[in-house]
Amino acid sequence: MTAIRGMLTIDELQELVAQGQIDTVLVMFTDLYGRFMGKRFDAEFFCQGIYEAGTHGCNYLLTVDMEMEPIPGYSYANWALGYGDFHLAPDLNTLRVASWLDRSALVICDVEDEKSHQPVPFAPRSLLRKQIAQASQSGYTVMAASELEFYTFQDSFRQAAANGYNQMEPLGWYIEDYHMLQGVRQEPLVGAIRRHLRDSGVPVENSKGEWGLGQHELNVRYAEALEMADRHAIYKQCAKEVADLMGMSLTFMAKPAAGQAGSSCHIHMSLWDGDRNVFAGDQQIGPIRGSEQFRWFLGGWIKHLPELMVCYAPTVNSYKRFEDASWAPTRLAWSHDNRTAGFRVVGSGNSLRIECRVPGADCNAYLAYAAALASGLDGIAHQIEPPEMFEGDVYAAQHLPHVPPTLRAATDLFENSAFAKRTLGSDVVEHYTHFWRVEQSLFDAAVTDWERKRYFERI
Repeated sequence: MTAIRGMLTIDELQELVAQGQIDTVLVMFTDLYGRFMGKRFDAEFFCQGIYEAGTHGCNYLLTVDMEMEPIPGYSYANWALGYGDFHLAPDLNTLRVASWLDRSALVICDVEDEKSHQPVPFAPRSLLRKQIAQASQSGYTVMAASELEFYTFQDSFRQAAANGYNQMEPLGWYIEDYHMLQGVRQEPLVGAIRRHLRDSGVPVENSKGEWGLGQHELNVRYAEALEMADRHAIYKQCAKEVADLMGMSLTFMAKPAAGQAGSSCHIHMSLWDGDRNVFAGDQQIGPIRGSEQFRWFLGGWIKHLPELMVCYAPTVNSYKRFEDASWAPTRLAWSHDNRTAGFRVVGSGNSLRIECRVPGADCNAYLAYAAALASGLDGIAHQIEPPEMFEGDVYAAQHLPHVPPTLRAATDLFENSAFAKRTLGSDVVEHYTHFWRVEQSLFDAAVTDWERKRYFERI
């Protein structure tokens, strides 16, 4: 077997199929929300050629909303064009056992044009691949990690939906941050997720209770950026499906309830040249010793965050998380090992890295990593200096710039960003601007529980 438990070569898959241990292969890609879409193949049929030839999917999948409704207004795919196919090319580097599913394996695909077999630029994995290629041209390997948080509930997903996601029972009933006793009440679920990830090619570091009721964090090992984004997507899928199979539920919403902590996805990133961390260096930057590339990467990431905010906070709900004194950052500043800052620099020498605390657990990792990498590489290319390091409580620093406050405001910045058009492509900016405008308009048209509670009787 390969070095990481659960990862497979095609020969190893064929052997497991012949032994009857695998009979299904999930062939998948992520949509704009970061959800897996795809097909389940008979494993023998997959091994007879699908792994080389690939398969097809309807291109409307890159234009649908959360309810799978085909949304008009996209130039890439629409009714006038007939909603044709794109090609799904399995990336065999992602082939692995899906241990939480019976006799199953999975593979992640790149989305290609059906005729030219060139990457479809709007596909999230294509966006990240483009930025990784830019880094590679400069001699850099990109290492990354996601710290994902989620809330767990005793209710099943079906029960939660039937009750309108109200009156749900958390698996924990008091704040359990690092608390071993309260955390054990979630261990039947979280422990199962840890083990299935480990056995499915996603090496796990640890899990711990978080600040909210029933909130947990589970961390997987860092990797090269594309592999880490794949691990991130598999982690979310595995966690939801394990919860569902156990008659429980969990959510990666950024802010599932007022008065509770939001769920974050802190992103760690560094650049490497062989076995050398390019961020390490001899320049003294406050208490940090780093390189010019470190300083400029940080400067670019901070500078471009507002105009790429939608890649870190992609839903209306994302922006409910940004509250002072909530563990979520509200202002653009960087510090050394300071959890009130949007950018927290940690480690030293080969472990030196930048942690961006802005993204929520609802982010699409492919988009978030692509945005971070594009920003940092631009910082190096143009030698963008970061602001002075901030010391103290960033929440109390009213003079510092605030993160964009709403999806509408963030989408405006993205739509008008010359940097986004230059680095991601004007067609990509147009496509995703429409995507986020639609998300906002659907929310604007909705009648919420808050409105009924506030206005039903007393208006």
